[in-house]
Formats: sequence, C-alpha cells, structure tokens
Amino acid sequence: MSSLADYRPCVVIPVYQHARFLAPLLDRIGQLGLPCVLVNDGGNAEESALLQQLATRPNVFLQEQFPNQGKGAAVFAGFRYARAQGFSHAVQIDADGQHRVDDIPRLLAASCAEPGALVTGIPQYDQSVPKHRLYARYITHFWVWVETLSFTIRDSMCGFRVYPLADTLAVVEHTRMGRRMDFDTEIVVRLYWRGLPVISIPTPVTYPEDGISNFRPLHDNLLICWMHTRLVFGMLLRSPVLIGRKLSRKRKPGVSKAS
Repeated sequence: MSSLADYRPCVVIPVYQHARFLAPLLDRIGQLGLPCVLVNDGGNAEESALLQQLATRPNVFLQEQFPNQGKGAAVFAGFRYARAQGFSHAVQIDADGQHRVDDIPRLLAASCAEPGALVTGIPQYDQSVPKHRLYARYITHFWVWVETLSFTIRDSMCGFRVYPLADTLAVVEHTRMGRRMDFDTEIVVRLYWRGLPVISIPTPVTYPEDGISNFRPLHDNLLICWMHTRLVFGMLLRSPVLIGRKLSRKRKPGVSKAS
C-alpha cells in the first residue's frame, strides 16, 4: 500500500439461516462507521427477503449466491465484491452474534499499523462453548503447527479476522481450496505460506443460547481431514522455504524465537 489513505476497510458477513440475528449486529457496526457487505449463501425466500430489507440501510450492501455453496465460498464472494468496490481490507465476522463487535477497532488498529498482515482473533471462551468444539480445536491447532512448522498461528479457526484483500484474493483465485467450513483454517495456513505476518489478538467469544450451527459433523469433519492431508503434503513441498524463513527470523535481532 502506498499510503494510509489507501487503507479502506469494510466488514464482510456470510449469512445462512442467521438473518434474524443481523439487525442488532448491523446497528453496532453502523456506529463504527464501517461499510458492510452481506452475502446471502442460498437462503430461503423468507431469509432472502429479510436480507434485502436490511440492505436498504445506508452503507449496507448485499451479494447473493444460489444455491448454498458454503461459508468459505460466501466469504470469498464478499471479498471479491469488496475489492471491486475499492476496499483494501475486510473484517470477517460471523452472523450469529458470537463475536464482540466492540473489538473491531482493536483488530483494525493492528491491521492499519501493519497493512500487509492477517489479523486474527484468539477466542476467549466462556461457559457457553460446546466442549466437543473446544477439544476439536486443539487437534486442528496441532496440525496447523505441523503444516507451518511454526507456532505463529495461535488459532486457525476463529471467524473474526481482518484480511488484506489483494493478497487474500491472489491466493483464493489461484488455489483449489476449501469453500465450506474448512476454509478458515486453510486460508490462514496458505497466507502464512505466502509470507504474510499473522497478528493474533485475544477476543471474547460467546455462543448464543438460541444459536443455529451450520456445521455438519460428518461431512465437514471429512472435509477438514482432507484439508489437513493436502496441507501436510503442501508443507513437505515448502519445507525448505519454511525452515529457511524460520532460521532467518531467529538470526534477526529482536525477533521472537517462539515463532
């Protein structure tokens, strides 16, 4: 980026069966003065009508894809639209209200200070988190550390992030990668492989009592297993570069050796 004036962030929200949660979420995003792109991922007629109504708000835009193609595909569609509108960065946040909107300025401040970095939340859970999801995250954390030969990515599954759009779309457009629940982890690993710094910021995450999960245990877990298989083989091909990068960072003064 040539100057701070080129830093133009927006918010991208993939939506499937969560339109009824959006009004208060959009109220709070609107108070931050941020444009917002909603992506209707094949919702039914009632959901689509509600999203079209929400898109009449100032600074709220709607993209639609039919039939349902998955969370990752919806996020990527939002990124493409945002980039075409001249935005440089996109805040990804889930539609169900589990993420803390008040932390968006913190993530954006870190992104603005280092525009070429991926800024990602590290979930700080309360008692509402389902235990099986919590345990499953540790399995994915282990494989991500293997796939990157690094502990830099402290959480690869959080859906609350700030993406630099140019680099992210360069990866998306030239890589066959996950388009459903496997995408959150795969994109952060591939951005790390591309050489992007990863900045992690703790943020509270709460699962709403009346929340709807779109995670399909059998199908999505199979997709995630296949994703990790692909990434492990990808790591083997890139291991000389990854090891060389790690050694180079260790030699630089002031760089943490924990990475």
